[in-house]
Amino acid sequence: MNVLSQMPPIGLDDMKAVRLMNRVDQKYMAPACLLDALLQRVAEGYYVQHIDGNPLAPYKTLYFDTADLRMYTMHHNQKLNRQKLRVRTYRSTDTTFFEIKNKDNKKKTHKVRIPVDVSQFDSVLEVPEVEQFVNNNTPFPVALLHQCLENRFERITLVDKGMSERITIDRGIIFHNRATGIDADISQLLVIEVKHEVGAPTSLIEKALHELHVLPRRMSKYCIGTALTDPTAKKGRFKEKLLFIEKIHKS
Repeated sequence: MNVLSQMPPIGLDDMKAVRLMNRVDQKYMAPACLLDALLQRVAEGYYVQHIDGNPLAPYKTLYFDTADLRMYTMHHNQKLNRQKLRVRTYRSTDTTFFEIKNKDNKKKTHKVRIPVDVSQFDSVLEVPEVEQFVNNNTPFPVALLHQCLENRFERITLVDKGMSERITIDRGIIFHNRATGIDADISQLLVIEVKHEVGAPTSLIEKALHELHVLPRRMSKYCIGTALTDPTAKKGRFKEKLLFIEKIHKS
């Protein structure tokens, strides 16, 4: 992790210059023990985002679903036009948003969100503006929604020096299921997301991941966390990912 201190920093205001209007996203899952090797390979080509002088940004997220996990099940069954509902706090800045992520029938993801006060994190569905937001943007009445999965992790954000690519590296991921009371720790796993313009050439970090034998692998924290912490949830389609995570923890 010392390599982070050697990389040039970039602030939140400068990050606004990274506008990916027609982007492609690729996710990777990798053992956390590869983090230093990955950063060393790409350090010369990227800035690292700092918030209050810290390159590690803590996140806290709480997901909502129906009692029968309708949104989770739609994702598991690969239904299109599906949604995820969550409240997320960026604890380093005490910024909190209620967010709705929509996956359309063209497999594109669109996110809409509204700000809420950090003190409303655990009671966000009781906020009138949030209830109206949910009613306007989802088919799920607030009365049917329950607190389901909570996760916490730290995020490293990189941006290439051409300001055309953004990478997030999530580490230290832990889950707590508020419905079942079950916890899960996958802190030995990194979740990496690379975002750049469609048609861009293979980037430095993509080459580094290939050198480290890290292959693209999609991963939803909500779905994996639910599969690990709710015995009633369908798991068949996530079996390969769950086995991969188990293998990393045993290595």
